[in-house]
Amino acid sequence: MNDQRVAVVGGGSRGIGKAIAVALGARGYAVAVGFHGSDFAAGQVVEEITASGGRAIAVQADVADEDAVAQMFDVAESIGGIDVVVNSAGRLSLSPIADLDLDELDALHRTNIRGTFVMAREAARRVRAGGAIVNLSTSVVGLQFPGYGAYAASKGAVEAMTLVLARELRGRDITVNAVAPGPTATELFLDGKDEATIERLAKQPPLERLGTPQDIAEVVAFLASPAGHWINGQVVRANGGII
Repeated sequence: MNDQRVAVVGGGSRGIGKAIAVALGARGYAVAVGFHGSDFAAGQVVEEITASGGRAIAVQADVADEDAVAQMFDVAESIGGIDVVVNSAGRLSLSPIADLDLDELDALHRTNIRGTFVMAREAARRVRAGGAIVNLSTSVVGLQFPGYGAYAASKGAVEAMTLVLARELRGRDITVNAVAPGPTATELFLDGKDEATIERLAKQPPLERLGTPQDIAEVVAFLASPAGHWINGQVVRANGGII
């Protein structure tokens, strides 16, 4: 098999996913930058990685579509052996449970639960020994902020499947973990929030700031590296110390 190390990053064109793709590219992985909507944004990520001497390709795929995901992995395997799979594709919807439109609930769960499951299933079939699978959860699963009921429920499912898969891959020398960011300054997080709300959330961690996409990317890159290979079947709450 080709010795080129390859990382597949679902939702790699924006926010935390973009930072993860760039971080893995800087560490020598050829990166398949998965995207659903904007090929322009994905192309910018590819340009950023290649401008620094890395190798990357943009691949369009709806993470909830098993055929599209299989094709994305086919493209990745044409470059080299798949060593890292990160699913950072996600959808956020804020509403009190009593008021949530159930169509929005279905859309959110299609991306966050089905999408993560489809990506994890393909990863379990293709990642080679010594590799890593990392899913993205949220610290809201533990913090239980009002308005996040549907989102937290979907990410609770992500954590459950992550821990089960870690055990199912016994003997394969593949780690499976989840990273659960706290409030992080991305377009997805900042959208619809006023300055007072943002400032209040930034003061919650003892470090008294919002996380950055790079903060989360560094955690993911560590878990994907040989140095992080003894960490397995865990949920890492990367949130600056919010309790």
